[in-house]
Amino acid sequence: MAAASRNTILRLINASQHTVCPCHGAHAAAHHPHGQVHAINQLRRLATPVPEREYAFEVAASNLRFGDGVTREVGMDLKNMKARKVGVFTDANVAKLKPMQATIQALEAETDLPFEVYDKVSIEPTEDSWRDAIAWARKHDFSHFLAVGGGSVIDTAKAANLFTVYHDSDLFDFINAPVGKGLPIKQTLRPLIAVPTTAGTGSETTGTAILDITSRAFKTGIANRALKPVLGVVQDVHNTESCPTAVQISAGLDVLFHSLESYTAIPYTERYPRPANPILRPAYQGSNPVADIFSLWALQTTVKNLPLVAKNHDNPEARRQMLLASSFAGIGFGNAGVHLCHGMSYPISGLNKKGPKYKHPGYVTDLPIIPHGISVALTGPAAPDRHRQALAIFNGTTVSDPSITKIADTEIGAHLYEAIARFLDGLGVPRGLKALGYKSGDVEMLAEGTLPQRRVLDLAPGIGDVVGSDGKEHITRILERSFEY
Repeated sequence: MAAASRNTILRLINASQHTVCPCHGAHAAAHHPHGQVHAINQLRRLATPVPEREYAFEVAASNLRFGDGVTREVGMDLKNMKARKVGVFTDANVAKLKPMQATIQALEAETDLPFEVYDKVSIEPTEDSWRDAIAWARKHDFSHFLAVGGGSVIDTAKAANLFTVYHDSDLFDFINAPVGKGLPIKQTLRPLIAVPTTAGTGSETTGTAILDITSRAFKTGIANRALKPVLGVVQDVHNTESCPTAVQISAGLDVLFHSLESYTAIPYTERYPRPANPILRPAYQGSNPVADIFSLWALQTTVKNLPLVAKNHDNPEARRQMLLASSFAGIGFGNAGVHLCHGMSYPISGLNKKGPKYKHPGYVTDLPIIPHGISVALTGPAAPDRHRQALAIFNGTTVSDPSITKIADTEIGAHLYEAIARFLDGLGVPRGLKALGYKSGDVEMLAEGTLPQRRVLDLAPGIGDVVGSDGKEHITRILERSFEY
């Protein structure tokens, strides 16, 4: 959002009212004279028979363990689970650091606990890197999996686990439709323990795994509750000691927008269609009362603590709180979903490898990289349901504060824009797509790369709750206004 325009934000000023014009919200009549509100802008709740609408939501999350030093317990955990052979996943950088050293010590402390280490996980994984990890895992037939690293490592371990069980399946059988077949996962996967070394993705709590589809220059993934780890070893502050400040910031921005997007997703009762069988109910269900609690807490905690981490990397309490916020945001978006900002972030990151080739500071890689949190922040928040509550959090107050209550509904989006822009400026986030090397002529490709991300776009107010609209017009407008601010 930092690079989105005020008008873009105002266009969805109050998604809880589900107004009929996704570009001008409650004031559609003023901007569309002569009754030019087209059929594509007809709300789903006005067009869909009630029996076909969703009426339920589910809450699923990994077991979580909190405490400094708890990484040393993972060997005992796997022994308690009667592990026959453990596949340990990490990347080349984390393999040299304390979190991995503590993990190996924990495994070696147990008798008769064989394990193998795969340390070639790619940062920002691709089809090729996933296929390599899957092939390695299939050779060993592990009974249990252990991931030590950031979201890339945990997501790769999830994929290796899935395709160890589905030994003869193709990668695209389970990748989200319409990019892949999006088949349901019906078999029980092997137990996976996740030890996050960044405070960002929340992957330790969710059934989501993301990869870069290089052939199409955008990201997508697999989202199914069956993928979630059985245990996330979360609040071990020792595991983020060696994480560079730039990585802490970009990871923290992912927490920020996980929170904002899951809180502002369309309500679960607006999602269409209702699944014919509970196994088909998506992990990303729309905002709901349980996810709201976790998302708001994570947002408030991130707004308070991420600037402290950016100012002083050696602030253990701030890093500890960010680890907790990451997992809480994971519970929020893992059950509610994200939408426009994440949908647009996938082509921004994917096209970078062929286009601008921007390399964000602080990442130990020779390859071009726009970290996920940065790519999300550049266009968000593009769907401002519940703006007033979010604005209060950014301003360090409550919704009942006169400074918040006096703002008219028609102006709340502009105020939230300014608040988040100031927040991102304080963290040194690049000021728009132009700062990454993108040009105005790239908008069409970025928009086309966003449109296949239906699992997230369909949760966006003004797109997800509108019959027949793919949202290209509005996505294009957001991208155009995301170049600089």
